[in-house]
Amino acid sequence: MEHTPTEGDGRAALRDHVIERAMSARQKYGPTIDMDAIRRVLDDRAIVRYPVSLRFDADGLLPGEFAHAEPLGEHPKHGFALVVHPALEARSDVVVMAIAYHIPPINYGDIAEPEDCEAFGAALLGMGVEAYYARLCELADSLM
Repeated sequence: MEHTPTEGDGRAALRDHVIERAMSARQKYGPTIDMDAIRRVLDDRAIVRYPVSLRFDADGLLPGEFAHAEPLGEHPKHGFALVVHPALEARSDVVVMAIAYHIPPINYGDIAEPEDCEAFGAALLGMGVEAYYARLCELADSLM
């Protein structure tokens, strides 16, 4: 009897892939993922599908928003500018967390859900998902 994949199967496959990519990046560039390491992750097309530049700027960020990816063209192949709140540039304890969170939507577009972002960031940084999420919430609150 043939199994027809469900939306849940697709979500699970995406989540597994997201975690696998994060673990691969951690193995290749870690175990400590600092600013230099995250820049290498962003430049690695096996991890991040499309070119990404970092821009520390508050223009266009909503209150409590620590970063967002802006497309640089009509197709993802044109790349993205990851706009990161300038207050994070000197905060090495959290800037990498903020950047990591945005890698799944850059790779997978709108099908990447917040849980995928949390799973990727936590796996990349060697944290539990709940601890990663709690730190992101603290980070967002600190920018209000």
